[in-house]
Amino acid sequence: MNRFITSARTQVTFVLVCLLFSGCASVVRNPLPEAFHQDITVLGQDDLRYWGDSPHVNAFPDVASQAELEERYAGIMDREHNYLVISGGGANGAYGAGVLRAWTELGTRPEFTIVTGVSTGALIAPFAFLGSDYDEELETFYTTLDTERLIDARGFFALFGADSIVDTTPLKRVLEEAIDDDMIAAIAREHEKGRILAVGTTHMDAGRSTVWNVTRIAASGHPGATKLVREVLLASASIQGAFPPVYIEVEARDGNTYDEMHSDGGGSSQMFFYPAGADWDRITELLRVQGQPTIWVIRNGFLHAQYETVEPRLLNIAGRTISSLTRTQGIGDFFRIWTLARRDGLQLEVTWIPVAVHDEIEYQPAEAFDPVYMQALFEFAYRQTLAGETWRDFETMLTDIDRVDPGGANP
Repeated sequence: MNRFITSARTQVTFVLVCLLFSGCASVVRNPLPEAFHQDITVLGQDDLRYWGDSPHVNAFPDVASQAELEERYAGIMDREHNYLVISGGGANGAYGAGVLRAWTELGTRPEFTIVTGVSTGALIAPFAFLGSDYDEELETFYTTLDTERLIDARGFFALFGADSIVDTTPLKRVLEEAIDDDMIAAIAREHEKGRILAVGTTHMDAGRSTVWNVTRIAASGHPGATKLVREVLLASASIQGAFPPVYIEVEARDGNTYDEMHSDGGGSSQMFFYPAGADWDRITELLRVQGQPTIWVIRNGFLHAQYETVEPRLLNIAGRTISSLTRTQGIGDFFRIWTLARRDGLQLEVTWIPVAVHDEIEYQPAEAFDPVYMQALFEFAYRQTLAGETWRDFETMLTDIDRVDPGGANP
């Protein structure tokens, strides 16, 4: 068995056991009726999010005049643009954290006009968005926290009335410490410059990807803004079935308050940038972007296949299925972003956990979030970035997809 699939297997086991008891769930909800789900407000606003699978969404709000545009987006006009996309990957988020830390030390890390994140990438995104001053906190998060400090296992009989196999109260406490009012205020200040921090969740009731504009939430001035940002981040990182979903309060046009069920953004996409229908040429023209914009994509996972003889048992087959779906979904997301970049004239720089990691990390993770493994992966990414070996082009990515795990065999 490949030494890098332990955490994925653990997550799959969580999901399958939860499914066995799904008919006994007794979580009380006040779900949003289907008739209202296209017309709701959150924190009293209707512009804090959009459907992630809809091609017809404006990346920037419409403005009435050039003067209003220059006032609203002065901080990102007449300058170079760099965009950062961070994928899911669970404990493998240590890779992205290591890349960012070393990138800072190289002195070449830009300020990103837009940062997007999904799942573990959603947890990284606020730190990456606010810049190198938050590198130390990001490193601590991805090299010292273990499974026990992030989740609690539920008792066997508790499963009969639960909406998940584990309890994420510990992770909630971690987010309460990290995502405080000061951080929200800092994110709000960047919104005033026109920068965007966006996080993806999966709207379980609608079965659709949802993109939340975290900068706009932070700048809303609503007393519930900090709580909502924490909820969105927690939801994005909450593996379906294994972690409890997050029930986000919304207001419908009938004047009543309901809840929506949101969970892991990786359930609908591993990473995202902007909707396919966005007129990026027009956006760059209006903002008078200097030079060629660059999309930097961090894939906290592998592209190459990991060969393994699968035992004819339910958990083994399900585990292999989910790990395969996650890998190929990430590749599909790469292709989508590449297609948009090529169409709209943006430069694309990508990175992922390469085959070479197997030569340097011999340790097999002992748990879903193993700090020893995460520290080793962080240091690998850190050294690789300092050596100038992190960012690759799309053609190199295509080559790595055809590779297999050392010790395996081509199918």
